Amino acid sequence: MHLKKYLKINKISSKEFAERLNISEVSVSRYINKVRIPDRKILNKISVLTNGFVTANDFYYEYQDEEKNNKYTHLSIKEMVKKIKKGSIKHLAKAITLIESSNSLDQEKAEELIVNLPQNNETIRIGITGVPGVGKSTFIESFGLFLIEKGLNVGVLAIDPSSKKTGGSILGDKTRMQKLSVKDNAFIRPSPSSGHLGGVTKTTRESILCLEAGGYDIIFIETMGVGQAETNVYNMVDIFLVLLLPSGGDDLQGIKKGIIEIADLLVVNKADNNLLSSAEVTVNDYRNALTIIQKNRDDWTPKVLKCSSINSEGMSQVWNDIKEFHKVRKKNGNYMKNRSFQDVSWMWDLTENKLSSYLKNKLQSSDLIDEIESKIKERSINSNQAANLILDLYLKNFK
Repeated sequence: MHLKKYLKINKISSKEFAERLNISEVSVSRYINKVRIPDRKILNKISVLTNGFVTANDFYYEYQDEEKNNKYTHLSIKEMVKKIKKGSIKHLAKAITLIESSNSLDQEKAEELIVNLPQNNETIRIGITGVPGVGKSTFIESFGLFLIEKGLNVGVLAIDPSSKKTGGSILGDKTRMQKLSVKDNAFIRPSPSSGHLGGVTKTTRESILCLEAGGYDIIFIETMGVGQAETNVYNMVDIFLVLLLPSGGDDLQGIKKGIIEIADLLVVNKADNNLLSSAEVTVNDYRNALTIIQKNRDDWTPKVLKCSSINSEGMSQVWNDIKEFHKVRKKNGNYMKNRSFQDVSWMWDLTENKLSSYLKNKLQSSDLIDEIESKIKERSINSNQAANLILDLYLKNFK
């Protein structure tokens, strides 16, 4: 049953339902009007709150005059791709939800989707990272609004950390980017990390391809912002931007942070009011630090800038440096070389994930696995020995 019909039958207002879901009424309105599709956690909540009357399928399937037909017509992958290319936000959201699904049938459809998506090598993928509290969401909103005024389409993939206990995630980035989220030229998709390391999700690359097929010129990938473990995003983007806090560290601290060594742009945020002088000191500190760090790219020297996201100051300089970086890399061919290298890296990541899943599925029915796990718990063998036993078991029995 469609959510709109369920609420109407049960005389539940969108405001009341939003309170039950612990989300904004605007979000519920978008779900009802099929402008947005809920993420996996919200879908589960909706299913529970509606006693199973509204499920994920009611968002995956094209709703067609239920009053007359009383049925749903499945939207084919090729039709979904066509609608994405025409700029349908609803179908773009559906595609990303499909990609993020752990359901085996959905995964098969997701692979078909990726194969049919057109490649777009004219976009700029920007990775954004920084410590918690540096103002990543505020910066992206301010910079995104600046880019929209330039006539560009802006896509945002915001990664939120997931709870190790419940698997839940707050997914609050859309609420923190309220001005940007209502723009026609913007698409914001918060996604849970689901325990995936590196500051991104397991399906971030696929989501990027969906946004590019949808005609988004600039794509931000906002990481969780937990520190130095977020270098995986570097292998997905064209330019890597690190946000810094005023007085966030001296020369030595800048050298210690491995993430600084791969940054293409370092931007000191919150350079306003009484923090302006501190921001200027921090800019100089990091510029000095970079002089004794080996350059990450032969064709580019990292820049250190300052900005005030809350006052929308400094965005023009950030954009000018990004354009310069993009122009240099496009001209010398390193833009496409980098993307080709990333595609190879993606291939190996997918291969590793598929082999791991295949191996686990194949061995689940084997009693020997329980025996091996018991031996580890008893400390009669170590994990390395157990891994070799599992590999031997697979090679002998499941070729």
